[in-house]
Amino acid sequence: MALASQDPAADGAREAAAPGAPAPDPGTAAAVAAAEAAGLAAGESVRIDSWIWAVRLVKTRSLGATACRGGHVHVNGERVKPAYSVRVGDEVRLRHEGRERVVIVKRLIRKRVGAPVAAQCYIDNSSPPPPREAVAPVGIRDRGTGRPTKRDRRELERLRGLGAPDAPGTPVAAPDPHGRRRPGR
Repeated sequence: MALASQDPAADGAREAAAPGAPAPDPGTAAAVAAAEAAGLAAGESVRIDSWIWAVRLVKTRSLGATACRGGHVHVNGERVKPAYSVRVGDEVRLRHEGRERVVIVKRLIRKRVGAPVAAQCYIDNSSPPPPREAVAPVGIRDRGTGRPTKRDRRELERLRGLGAPDAPGTPVAAPDPHGRRRPGR
């Protein structure tokens, strides 16, 4: 019968080196070990705004706090304030940048870490992000061609969909009944 060691980082390294499991990246494994060494002691807690920043769900901690105050962060179905203490196993729902992220907390960290380490601190149950639309750049002119003419500008606006010349509500000048140009126009 094998006894478990008192070092959880060593236990984690042994679990990662289990037969049949892919070998972890040495750089990522070292970063995970460093994050665990600087981790929290048993019974400590982390603020939700700090945790969502540390695992890279938001870019800054102040954005995390603002999201909490705006009601965009829910933990276990409840709206939370920025100072809410998150625990392992909590479900965090974050609505940010037009997308809802649903994550389960696996590990508590207080300091921001690299993306590979941050991804190991939660289980992502979010739907995949929508595909980026392949949009051809519209109306890009070559350098050095000078200022666009009125005809070029109208063509660019038509391509961009900003204003069609025959759009409803566009005033159209009435032609001169005699076919002459009116002065000043």
